[in-house]
Amino acid sequence: MAESQSNAPLRADAVAPASGVIHVRTRLTADFTVISNALAQRRGSAVTIGVAAYISSLPDGSPVTIAALCAHFSEGEILISRALRELEAAGFLERRRERTPTGQVRTRTYFYDVPGNLPKPPKPPRPRKRPEAAAVQEPVRPAPAPDPAPSETTADTDPRAVAVLASLRRVDPRLILSEREAVRLAPAVAGWLAAGVGAARITEVLTARLPDHFLTRPAGILAYRLRETPLPAPPTPPVERPAPIPPFQTCDGCERAFRSPTPGPCRDCRHNTRLRTAC
Repeated sequence: MAESQSNAPLRADAVAPASGVIHVRTRLTADFTVISNALAQRRGSAVTIGVAAYISSLPDGSPVTIAALCAHFSEGEILISRALRELEAAGFLERRRERTPTGQVRTRTYFYDVPGNLPKPPKPPRPRKRPEAAAVQEPVRPAPAPDPAPSETTADTDPRAVAVLASLRRVDPRLILSEREAVRLAPAVAGWLAAGVGAARITEVLTARLPDHFLTRPAGILAYRLRETPLPAPPTPPVERPAPIPPFQTCDGCERAFRSPTPGPCRDCRHNTRLRTAC
């Protein structure tokens, strides 16, 4: 029996580029995430793209707080919070404060595959006015102006102080600080450094004998210790004391008074004695 042959033309092999990356594609049917080129090829921080890709791969309902992301990535809280702010400014991420049916306020995080034209949160239904109160209208009051954002940034603080605060989580993983908390604590740490206290000593003071359970944010405990722990006294320079003045002695030859630690002849008598000995 003759073998079956296909009349379809053979596909020519793709020409490999002379330089640059060569993709080896594999068709995935499970465990993959689709990411837009606008996000994957976004210029800027690689940490921001990595955080966005990780959030895109998570199922709905997964925690994406700063603490949860720090537990997954090796970067600290300052870089993670900066990446979230960049994604929020670019339109990929949105954080809304919503009120639950029980009256509690919670923050919901929405992540968008394509930025721009973000859907607005639904407005709560307006209460109906009673007929007798419809004629009385309250004057419209302007909305209060939002609080100005803090002008302090990590660029305005001592980088040595920020490095000391960022390294505390290596000693105690609970001492995770946000960028705003590090900026607020950096001046106190800079004062310690200016007073001559080394970074190792500051770390020892801030991490020694911490409680088993924190009742407040770690920044509150660190601020208390920086405020209440007295600074070491600066080293006093050694006092230079003048050399003691030798007492008066009486020369055995000419009976002239001269200063010397031991009794005996004066300088002139010693000189004359050497001359006579030489002759």
